[in-house]
Amino acid sequence: MKNYIRKRILSIIPILIGISFLSFVIINLGSSDPAEVALRVNEVTPTDEAVQQMRNKLGLDKPFFERYTIWLGDSLKGDFGESYVNNKPVIGEIRQALPATLSLASVSLVITILISVTVGVLCAVYEGSIGDKITRGIVFLGTAMPSFWVGLLLIWIFSVKLNLFPTSGMETVSSIVLPAVTLSLAYISTYVRLIRNNMIQNKQENYVLYGRVRGLKESTIIKHIFKNSLQSSITALGMSIPKLIAGTVIVENIFAWPGIGRLCVTAIFNRDYPIIQAYILIMAVMFVLCNLLVDVFSASIDPRMRKEA
Repeated sequence: MKNYIRKRILSIIPILIGISFLSFVIINLGSSDPAEVALRVNEVTPTDEAVQQMRNKLGLDKPFFERYTIWLGDSLKGDFGESYVNNKPVIGEIRQALPATLSLASVSLVITILISVTVGVLCAVYEGSIGDKITRGIVFLGTAMPSFWVGLLLIWIFSVKLNLFPTSGMETVSSIVLPAVTLSLAYISTYVRLIRNNMIQNKQENYVLYGRVRGLKESTIIKHIFKNSLQSSITALGMSIPKLIAGTVIVENIFAWPGIGRLCVTAIFNRDYPIIQAYILIMAVMFVLCNLLVDVFSASIDPRMRKEA
């Protein structure tokens, strides 16, 4: 297991370096001069002299790879530069917005796990029943509906018509209900289908037949089927955690949720390149690290993965 973990950690080092390079290159491929953008967002006339001074201040007068090396070294220390809009450290802006996003993603994850496991197991146990067919139809609709449309629909029903929840902001505890449900809906549909299909496949395995021959209770057999069906679900769930955090961009803007997704969209409109760059890097690194943790966890419970590696 130690050798497997060591090899996986070594394998992600070039991936992380490539991610940092791409996130730096993407920003530099923009048609706008970052120095001119930094002047305009602060309502300063971008004269040639002012632009040159700003380029010197931002280090844009240095060669490309030298700038990348400096930026990478500073990023490893947690220094992503300063925002063009308010001249505050980018890491401070991210720290301020990140807790709201993490709370939204956490509640969405809990809702996703509770509903998808419960519904998925019931659909597998009562395979082919009317309830199973109706649930599959609802799951299909849930997968097809875009999150921005679901969010607006929930606001119209539960906020405008029924006046049960706030329409936007992070004022009370109930403010998180609608955005969390909107964010989790697509994942619920995916995991209900995944758990149901895996359990139905495992119902055909020999150990289920042997369990029934031995006279085991049906509830005990279902527990074994559920346990053996979790492998792919755990892997998919681990990869959904960074997706939940990165996928809050649309939901946060619909519900005016003060998270990192809304911060990124605001930075895009203002062409605040340091914040955009930091967001791309942090989200990409989060995906890679979550993938690593999921692989290590899967290998710890399935020795076949370690042998294959």
